[in-house]
Amino acid sequence: MSAPTPSRPRTAAATGRADIRLPWWAIVLPAVAFVALLLLILNPVDAQAVAGEPSLVHILGRAKDLVLR
Repeated sequence: MSAPTPSRPRTAAATGRADIRLPWWAIVLPAVAFVALLLLILNPVDAQAVAGEPSLVHILGRAKDLVLR
């Protein structure tokens, strides 16, 4: 008596196409982030620069004060 031969599972290569399913949030979240960043770039009124010393100069001055203590 012969044993039955196990059949191979069908893979994407055998069927000729890939079965990829993304959850809804995998498309919606990047789209929302893109729109939010685009709105920030297009609305420069909200991004006013502070008048006075540049922040880098201020940070370096504070670091110098801490080192000299």
